Amino acid sequence: MPKCTRQGCGKEYNEDENEQGACMFHSGAPKFHEGLKSWSCCDDINRPVLDFDSFMKIPGCTPNVHTSATNLPVPKPVQTSGGPGSNLTSKVAAKVDESGKETFGSTSSAGTSSSTIVNPSIPKPAPSTPQPLVEDEDDTSVKVEPGTKCQRNGCKHLFVSDEESRGDGPQSTCIYHPRQPLFHEGSKGYLCCKRRVLEFDEFLKIEGCKTGKHLFVKKKPIDTDGVPQEELVQCRIDHYQTPGQVRASVYAKKVDKDKSTVIFETEQVHLDLILPDSKRFKRTLQLYGPVKPEECSYSVLGTKVDLVLAKQDTRSWNLLEKTDADLQGFTLTFGVGGRTGTVGGKEAVLDDGNKIRT
Repeated sequence: MPKCTRQGCGKEYNEDENEQGACMFHSGAPKFHEGLKSWSCCDDINRPVLDFDSFMKIPGCTPNVHTSATNLPVPKPVQTSGGPGSNLTSKVAAKVDESGKETFGSTSSAGTSSSTIVNPSIPKPAPSTPQPLVEDEDDTSVKVEPGTKCQRNGCKHLFVSDEESRGDGPQSTCIYHPRQPLFHEGSKGYLCCKRRVLEFDEFLKIEGCKTGKHLFVKKKPIDTDGVPQEELVQCRIDHYQTPGQVRASVYAKKVDKDKSTVIFETEQVHLDLILPDSKRFKRTLQLYGPVKPEECSYSVLGTKVDLVLAKQDTRSWNLLEKTDADLQGFTLTFGVGGRTGTVGGKEAVLDDGNKIRT
C-alpha cells in the first residue's frame, strides 16, 4: 500500500478508503526555540517538547486526504531568536561543488562571509576515539500491533508481522542512525555520520548509516536474580560558548540530585545522572578543548542539568566534543549570551580575533 507523504502523517493507506479527514497532518512549519520543538500550526494546542522523538510523535492537526505525492510544498522551519543582537548570530551556509559534495562555511545575517582568526600558537585538539555505543535491543517476546513504527532514528518501517518485521527477510532489515540528531547553528544532521543539511525536510530524508534489526519494544536488561536492571538512556546535549566559557545543557527530567555525579577533568566530563523509573544516563564527554576543572560547575534543574566549562584558553570550540570526522570547513566564530542556550540569546559574544575585525 502507498504511504502518505504529508508532514506528521506517514501512514499507509488504501485508495478505496481515502476520504476527507482520513489524514491528519501538520500544515505549518517546524518551530525551534530555546531547545523546544513544536509545529507553527498547532503550538497553541500541542505543547512544545524537548526530545526529538517526542517532536516527531506530535499528532497532526489539519484534516485532509492521504497522498503519496513527493512535490508537496514544505514551509520553512521557524527559527526564533528573540533578543537584541540576534541579527549578529552566524549561520551555516552550504555550497555544492561540481562533484555534488557539500561544504559548509559561516556567514553573517547580513550575507557577508566571516572566518575565524586562529592563533597559530594554540594547537588544534587531537582526534579521539569515540566512546563505545550501547544500543537498545528489540524485545521480541512482547506483542506489537501492526502499524507500529520502528523506534530507531531514520527508519520509517511500520510493523507488519513477526515473520516479516522480526524475521530474516528483507523487511526485517533496519537502516538507521545509531546516534542522536544534531541541531546547531542552523545545521542539521546526526552525530554518527558526516552529512549536514539546512532544511528540516532534507534532514528527515538523510538515509541511515548502519544496518541492523528493527526496534519496536526496548528490551529491559535483567540481572541474575530476574530483577530488571537500570535502563541506560540517551539525553540530548546543547551548548553555546563565550570567549572564556562553554555552557552546556543536558536535557534530562527529574534528575536525582543526591545520587547523580558530575566529575570535571582537564579534557573530560564524566556524567552519571540517575533518572526516575530505573533509568540512568551515563556518558563521558571528550571535550574539544582543555578546561580548568576547579573553575567548572554544574546545577541540577527540573528539566535539565546545566554545565559551565571554564576554558584554559580563548580558542573557539567548533563542537562540544573532539571528533575524527572531517568538518569540511565548518566553524563557529562566536556564541551568544542568554537565558537558556544557543537560541534566544540576548547578546552576541565575539572571540578576541573577531573583536579586532569589528
